[in-house]
Amino acid sequence: MLHPLRVGKGPIWAILLLTLGGALTACRENAINDLSPADSQVYITNYDRSVNFSQYRTFSLPDSVIVQSNDSYAAVRTNLSDQLVSDVAAGLTAKGFQRVAKGDTADLGVAIIRVNNQYTGIASNPYSYYSNYWGYGGFGGLGGYSPYYPSYYTYQVTDQYWEIQIVDLKNSTPSSTGQQQLNVVYDATIRGSDITDQQTATKAVTAIFNQSPYLQATR
Repeated sequence: MLHPLRVGKGPIWAILLLTLGGALTACRENAINDLSPADSQVYITNYDRSVNFSQYRTFSLPDSVIVQSNDSYAAVRTNLSDQLVSDVAAGLTAKGFQRVAKGDTADLGVAIIRVNNQYTGIASNPYSYYSNYWGYGGFGGLGGYSPYYPSYYTYQVTDQYWEIQIVDLKNSTPSSTGQQQLNVVYDATIRGSDITDQQTATKAVTAIFNQSPYLQATR
């Protein structure tokens, strides 16, 4: 079951609500070497098992995507984002949901998120104890004794992927602090090779909805 997301503590959905108008790989080495970038993508979908999607009729989807870079968030619109928005809207429409205009009341809120996080850390070198072994003052040197001076290095990790989140706007309730609480009822993540062209975008969105048969409105 997906965890509830509070708008007051979730910048992504704070931006979204404003934008809406306020309202198995092979068991051999190098198995993916011969795959194209599109074929190496991984689609991960998850949903709230307690939710019956047939209760929803409409959805609201902004024309822009949200770019998340660590703790910063921005609404961005490009040719690629336009393609993703168009494909997601078409996919949900094909499943029986109706897109509403900006500012109109909707049962579901949809966000397309580009995650581009970078993390920098510091680690110690576990072999630094022996760094002076053959030098002056080391165990093998003239002094016969070498103190332990750990060495450190910095590293940087980049985490990039696309994500589609759907929240329940129909049954949202205020929390004890008065802030609106939105439950994330569906989440899809596209990992692997990055989406850089419109054809790949369409293929990815199609794959996501194909493996989400439960995401269906009553016709």
